[in-house]
Amino acid sequence: MESTKSPYVSKLANDLKPSGIRRFFDLAAGMEGVISLGVGEPDFVTPWHVREAAISSLEQGYTSYTPNAGLLELREEIANYMRDRFNVEYSPATDIIVTVGASSAIDLAMRTILDPGDEVIIVEPCFVSYVPTVELAGGVAIQVQALKENEFKILPSQLEKVITKKTKAIMLCSPNNPTGTMLSKSELEGIADLAKKNDLLIIADEIYAELSYDEEYTSMAAIEGMHERTILVNGFSKGFAMTGWRLGFVCAPPEISSAMLKIHQYALMCASTMSQYAAIEALKNGRPDVDEMVKSYRRRRNYIVQSFNEIGLECHVPGGAFYAFPSITSTGLTSQQFAEQLLMKEGVAVVPGDVFGESGEGHIRCSYASSLEQLSEAVKRIKRFIDHLNEER
Repeated sequence: MESTKSPYVSKLANDLKPSGIRRFFDLAAGMEGVISLGVGEPDFVTPWHVREAAISSLEQGYTSYTPNAGLLELREEIANYMRDRFNVEYSPATDIIVTVGASSAIDLAMRTILDPGDEVIIVEPCFVSYVPTVELAGGVAIQVQALKENEFKILPSQLEKVITKKTKAIMLCSPNNPTGTMLSKSELEGIADLAKKNDLLIIADEIYAELSYDEEYTSMAAIEGMHERTILVNGFSKGFAMTGWRLGFVCAPPEISSAMLKIHQYALMCASTMSQYAAIEALKNGRPDVDEMVKSYRRRRNYIVQSFNEIGLECHVPGGAFYAFPSITSTGLTSQQFAEQLLMKEGVAVVPGDVFGESGEGHIRCSYASSLEQLSEAVKRIKRFIDHLNEER
């Protein structure tokens, strides 16, 4: 839908750019035979025992509001999960808020910590909502480009150059959307030292924490001295295959969490009750499901990265998430041109890298949260598209 400016709409809302991801979903809608590598969503159905827990909650009449912060039992399970899985201690009573997806948790964090003019450093390429949520909260987004030659890993020296007296926080996503890059413990420690030195908060989007393939995942909040200055965002959409349930959570020191809860009370009241009961079951008994999904994603990652490199699209090996971020500069096309022509000529939907920031130009984001059969067919079509481009030169 094209948006037109209205005198009744705020300047901020009028000037807000629509999501570049949605544009390609809209283009692909209605086209027959399209293979979509654009959707950031698991192709797994939520496990039956998790769905059954939600059904049971409805059958038992659990249809009322929950506490604003979420069911205490769920917050207790989240605390257990964070302790056992990531070695981070949080109090269910004071430190955890259950949110309507991780996206609302990020928005909540920004609105809680930012005064007008405060700056948030955003590492790009980045998810499309980060900059708008900063701006909607009255802040200023300072974008810093992680570089291809460093496999899109940000360096503390790059961050240090843009820190000012107005800097309030650094926004990090590891594993990253769209690049799949995951920061190691030592790399996180370098950023943590910078945050402590400059008295900054870290907003850590760890929604892909379960989807790490080559090394043990380290949470920013587990780094020494960072628990008290990290707002940790996570949820159930990616690792637990629960996107449509719209359930996330945010963990923060109590003085920040209590302020977040006030905004949450007015903006959202509480997350879906049946989704919360499903999440309790996922945390209690869903570990085997997650492990099986991770094994499948690892196989798919290895296949698609090798395939891209073989057909001439240079692609680093992503350490996590379910995205590959190959370079398309060898084709001579821009990211937008490549994505549009690939969709129209071969029926493969990908996301142009520039929608994730300037440093994404020359790349495309491809989700490998699809079956190996679909990935194989998509690679065949992409190869055919590139071969035709080469013939036309």
